[in-house]
Amino acid sequence: MGKTNLSRRFWLALVIFSLTGQVAWVVENMYFNVFIYKMFHADTGAISLMVAASAVSATLTTIFVGAFSDKVGKRKIFMCLGYILWGVSILTFSLIRVDFIAKVFPFASAAALGVTLTIIMDCVMTFFGSSANDACFNAWLTDSTTDGNRGAAEGVNAMMPLMAILVVFGSFMAFDLNRAESWSLIFALIGAIVIVIGVLGFFLIEDPCVKRAENGRYFANVFYGFRPSNMRKNPAFYITLAAFAVFSISIQVFMPYLIIYYEVSLSMKDYVLIMAPAIILAALFTVFYGRSYDKFGFKKSIFGSLILLILGYAVLYFFRATIPVFVGSLFMMCGYLSGSAVFGAMLRDSTPQNKAGMFQGLRIVGQVLIPGIIGPYIGAAVLKNAEKIVNSDGTTSFVPNKNIFLAAAFVALLLSVIFFMKEDKKKNA
Repeated sequence: MGKTNLSRRFWLALVIFSLTGQVAWVVENMYFNVFIYKMFHADTGAISLMVAASAVSATLTTIFVGAFSDKVGKRKIFMCLGYILWGVSILTFSLIRVDFIAKVFPFASAAALGVTLTIIMDCVMTFFGSSANDACFNAWLTDSTTDGNRGAAEGVNAMMPLMAILVVFGSFMAFDLNRAESWSLIFALIGAIVIVIGVLGFFLIEDPCVKRAENGRYFANVFYGFRPSNMRKNPAFYITLAAFAVFSISIQVFMPYLIIYYEVSLSMKDYVLIMAPAIILAALFTVFYGRSYDKFGFKKSIFGSLILLILGYAVLYFFRATIPVFVGSLFMMCGYLSGSAVFGAMLRDSTPQNKAGMFQGLRIVGQVLIPGIIGPYIGAAVLKNAEKIVNSDGTTSFVPNKNIFLAAAFVALLLSVIFFMKEDKKKNA
């Protein structure tokens, strides 16, 4: 299909909804770990359990809601209502505090109950967030683009996680994250913003023309992508998804512990000031790199991303000084985001027409569920004998070390070897 120009309204909706959704996900994926680490002194087991539980919730939600949006042939209503309810659920986290918990449950351990409540509400929040973003926003993006402009759109979409990190890092500089009051205000502000964006979506989003799923049986549609017959019909989608799963496992090995590593292990109290330039550069790089997929195709583009990712891991493993950490973080984030853009574009190109919602669940299996379960547990295993520090209240907390980058590099290197082996077999055939 030839290149088709996308409207300004589409680009505005893409940027606003993608950025807002990613801000909420950044707070969950990067700062919920910091939240339960600082407020409730959670260990690696609790952090990996929270990531895994959220991944399961995201996957199940995306599978069932994505198929339902295909059945009704609508995306807009699910996106807007989903964002509104997502914002409401974020607001509830402002009440998960040791002082509040101790008053309501005086006979329970406030710290232990705080970890439990955070994990439970994280799953509730994930249900609404995945309904709106993972299932329907991603289906809307697939429906609204073609193979002639998808790389450019995916490049913008893929840079939003880094832009969200920049927004969150910059905003959080105004807060003392060791105080419960700061977290309450953070959750209240983010929840309110997500609600406003959900309301704005009713006036901004254009619902693409989506043909209703041919099969009227809902549960048949839910499990449509898991059928062996469909796997045989769409091999490119499933092979790409499997590779994306390995790529995402590599990211999840270190990501739940990244901020704690910067702040606690490296004693970088002003890590935001160090990371902000790297984030901006990586975001700009991702926008342009997304276009390389349109020009050079999948394999050449993903090779470049993997090289950058592994190079970033190597620098972060061998060096602790500020400048090398900046350089390593830049390479790592460029590889991470550009790789996500390339994988995302390839998955959209290989998604059967009018089946985008059904296949979003499969995408989440590869991008979220498998990595969210395996990656953090690899990280937790690597940190099993990590150094401990004693907190002011007598409790202990673990200190992440550089071995998380070594483990992540091993997974990424494994994926690179698989790709190169496939290329060699083709050359020798």
